[in-house]
Amino acid sequence: MDNPVLIETTRGGVVESRHRGSLAVVDSDGRTRFSLGDINTPVFPRSAIKALQAVASFETGAIEKFTLGNAEIAIACASHTGEPEHVVTAEGILNKAGLGRDDLECGPHWPSYETAALNLAGKGERPCSLHNNCSGKHAGMLISAVCQGHQTSGYIKPEHDVQQRVRSVIENFCDIDLSDAPMGIDGCSLPNWAIPLEKLAYGFARFGTGENCERERAKLCRQIRSAVAEHPFMVAGTGRFCTRVMEQLGQQAFVKTGAEGVFCASLPQLGLGLALKIDDGASRSSEVVLAHLLQKLGVVDADEFRCELEPGILNRNSIKTGVIRAASVLEDLTI
Repeated sequence: MDNPVLIETTRGGVVESRHRGSLAVVDSDGRTRFSLGDINTPVFPRSAIKALQAVASFETGAIEKFTLGNAEIAIACASHTGEPEHVVTAEGILNKAGLGRDDLECGPHWPSYETAALNLAGKGERPCSLHNNCSGKHAGMLISAVCQGHQTSGYIKPEHDVQQRVRSVIENFCDIDLSDAPMGIDGCSLPNWAIPLEKLAYGFARFGTGENCERERAKLCRQIRSAVAEHPFMVAGTGRFCTRVMEQLGQQAFVKTGAEGVFCASLPQLGLGLALKIDDGASRSSEVVLAHLLQKLGVVDADEFRCELEPGILNRNSIKTGVIRAASVLEDLTI
């Protein structure tokens, strides 16, 4: 099926681009409350699923064993911008387990936050794996291997106990068997299994409410959400959408972007999970779709959230050349 146009971008008052996509809103009993487009074809969730990967890491007892603070718990869910606070926090996790930056197998890249990248280059330094946006998640996985007495080398391989545990946790939350699911390798070299949006939304509904989860797992989910609400900067970084939204909403919402236009979210007070995918992979479009879903569900006020609902497009001289806006199917929907 052709997914509906969800987002339009304009220039000079004319629609310049149209972005199709699909979305699902599911409750913690697995009922689909609302959907648009194809929600049954598996998609790679990419980094949008990091909270469930963190559950797998921390169910090993790593938080207690290494006395992790809330900032360290939060960064395990992060796609961060490589700012100094991110680097120090991720390295702190490793140091507590007697590990170091060389144990990370995510690969290095320059910080995506320009100031951090320029400062690094200005000192004549090059980035290391700690600057990778996924270093917090990898640090959590490494210390989970230590907790379980498994070798840390090769923890990124699908057959390693760490990734087998991650797969099992995702299968449980999303009520899905991934044994025959398509598997790809993520940008940080971890396995990523393709999952239908409807199942992803269900998984995040359960992550947000703890319903249909064992008591200790539900408690851990609350602990992770609380840590992120306390330290939303750790999950993304300066000026980033996920950080801005969770700074405003606190524990009302957990939101997490993924590459190629994927977004997942939990709304604990409403008992709902959200999952969406923009067909052409445009992350700026996925942010606007999520903003509109939050507004339609009554989580945010339209006037106070206007900058997220219809962000302006600025050129190099900071002249507003257009906007990113909801197409009619999204603007007019009622949930």
